[in-house]
Amino acid sequence: MADSGSGDIAVTGNRDLAAGESGSDAKNTVKSAAGVRPTTEAPTCRVGPRPAGLPGPRGCCVAAAGIRQGTTLLKTMEINVAEAEKRTGKNAVNMLETYTVYLIETRPVDTVSEGISPTPDSLWRRYSEFEILRNYLLVTYPFVVVPPLPEKRAEFVWHKLSADNMDPDFVERRRVGLENFLLRVASHTALSNDKIFFTFLTEENGWKEIVFETGFQAKADSRLKALNATFRVKNPDKRFAEMKHYGDELQSVISQLLRVRARVADRLYGVYKVHGNYGRVFSEWSAIEKEMGDGLQSAGHHMDAYAASVDDILEEEEHYADQLKEYLFYMDSLKAVCRKHELTQFELEMAAQDLSSKKQQREELATGTVRTFSLKGMTSKLFGQETPEQREAKMKVLEEQIQEGEEEVKEKNSECDEFVNNAWCDIERFKDQKDHDLKEALISYAIMQISMCKKGIQVWSNAKECFNKM
Repeated sequence: MADSGSGDIAVTGNRDLAAGESGSDAKNTVKSAAGVRPTTEAPTCRVGPRPAGLPGPRGCCVAAAGIRQGTTLLKTMEINVAEAEKRTGKNAVNMLETYTVYLIETRPVDTVSEGISPTPDSLWRRYSEFEILRNYLLVTYPFVVVPPLPEKRAEFVWHKLSADNMDPDFVERRRVGLENFLLRVASHTALSNDKIFFTFLTEENGWKEIVFETGFQAKADSRLKALNATFRVKNPDKRFAEMKHYGDELQSVISQLLRVRARVADRLYGVYKVHGNYGRVFSEWSAIEKEMGDGLQSAGHHMDAYAASVDDILEEEEHYADQLKEYLFYMDSLKAVCRKHELTQFELEMAAQDLSSKKQQREELATGTVRTFSLKGMTSKLFGQETPEQREAKMKVLEEQIQEGEEEVKEKNSECDEFVNNAWCDIERFKDQKDHDLKEALISYAIMQISMCKKGIQVWSNAKECFNKM
């Protein structure tokens, strides 16, 4: 908070999360962002403003009043996107269009655990409605690394894979991705307790009107405003700056990985399909042989089966690629939190700068001296000094503006502190989730590759047995 009796402004928005945090602790925090999994359990983030009388957290967040710490919707509700359906209808400009809707089914967890299987509540949602929900969450919870939606159109595809967003295989993968999005949100302490999210899952009609009534669109920060804050903020928090840089780097690495994987898939598809030529040649050869015919025919069948197996293999690979894509898009959410911090810090600095300017004006008015070149100084020299009554009136206005400015700086400091605490808590939670998920995905992908190689060895072992029996 600014001191009313001094020209110095105390801007505390970037102070450490914990009062006793040492320099080495801060380094360890940043290091964990680069892939070292934290050893401590991720804290639960506070939702909304801090209740009166509750001291501000230092290094950890607490649940808001009315929300029990650790409670998530996923503990009480089973959620799944059961199927996708193609429909045709008129759009906003009264033109026919083809689109896909997704069936969301929900049921209480306690009925499932008790062995009862009631008919689930269900409703249909378009992809665009998922987009509205996510945009609402981004604006309402700027301190949260909001889960991403699956891609709207296929990216990083190998040439045999359809890029059509109406392709059945792509729609199925998107269905899985949308279900994963809902489960991510429903397992997050802050997001899962949002009433709009609950309405999205349970009320098919009138949901859009309810979410637009919140006015979230008007609250969204413009890109120009965020870009301005990025370049003009004077006291950026190094932790958030490094996290933003890490997001850029990880996004680049995952993009390269997906491109390599697409090229490998192209070549793998060709190699497998070429094996089908072995099957054709062995079959033709068997037709002209009496003693060797059966063995050659059997070996040809094994080669045909091997060539056909690549379709299932690459389809399975697409699911691992989708897991990588999720974290490719997650980086945009992570960087959005960092940009919001820059904007919050910039607004704090602007409020502090304005207060400092007002205090300087008060000092100049009280002493009758102008410390810097200004229009006011030139006016005084040209038209003479102000009367005591004019100075008194200006002093009164300045005192009121300074008092308002001090309150604003105090409020901005509090907002920035709260955002830093909440955001860093969620970033720590996200890093733990990221490390676990990417590790599991890479291990599973390696196991799949090993299994694929074993199948190739088995095919040639079977062919060898066929040749031995000739």
